[in-house]
Amino acid sequence: MAASLPPVAEGLSAAPTPVVSVRVERWQAGSLEAATDEVADERPIAFKYLGVPHVVMLATPADLEDLAVGFTLSEALVASPAEIRSVEVRILEDALELEIAITAERFAALLTRHRNLTGRTGCGMCGAETLADAIREPPSLGGDLRISSRELHRALASLAAGQVYNARTGSIHAAAWVVPGLGVELVREDVGRHNALDKLIGALVRRGENLGSGYAIVTSRASYEIVQKAATVGIAAIVAVSAPTAFAIRSAQEFGVTLVGFARPERHVVYAHGERLIP
Repeated sequence: MAASLPPVAEGLSAAPTPVVSVRVERWQAGSLEAATDEVADERPIAFKYLGVPHVVMLATPADLEDLAVGFTLSEALVASPAEIRSVEVRILEDALELEIAITAERFAALLTRHRNLTGRTGCGMCGAETLADAIREPPSLGGDLRISSRELHRALASLAAGQVYNARTGSIHAAAWVVPGLGVELVREDVGRHNALDKLIGALVRRGENLGSGYAIVTSRASYEIVQKAATVGIAAIVAVSAPTAFAIRSAQEFGVTLVGFARPERHVVYAHGERLIP
């Protein structure tokens, strides 16, 4: 899945910051005081393909080029990174636009899907007009990935160090890339759990990483959409700090994805394809 992409064109204005300061009244131990809090920002992000509106989502305004590439790949709007020609970030007054150029063949196929709507933060199936669009069947994954339980828990323990926005706000999800023998290599954050994974996928692809060489940790529940996105781009294992859904488990079993949930200090639960895990 690794391939080089064209340079990203930047908007003329600086993007809004992912964390903003707000004045609050804090009540504690019977007293009220004026204070300042840091909170996560989210902005409407409009995705356009060759000028045609596709979907609007709420997302944290950071790593937007990664989001554009990751979403385009994980939603199977293109079959490979080479079919993404360019990404341009445009800063509007209260929102942002991602103008994404893809090959003519893929653009023609996209027009037939008729996806154009407003989505909630990090929605996974938002914009799917038919069941065929929403419930795709990626090819079953194989490969020789093996995950040491001891290394997995070391990665979980080190994850917080990469969650710089969440450390300030306490409300932002993360998706981390872990390579056996190397630990946590990359972290992306967003208020939406699907967005965080898409940002991670986009960042890995833009760096030319082999998506079969590691696995992803998500600081959320493991839904069907998380499993589907991973399988679509060739990520063979997902580790979630919270619970999976039954649909996610069935899909992971079918797609050949190792699915681990309730990953906490010194414990985890394997729900699908545990053959990749070793003591």
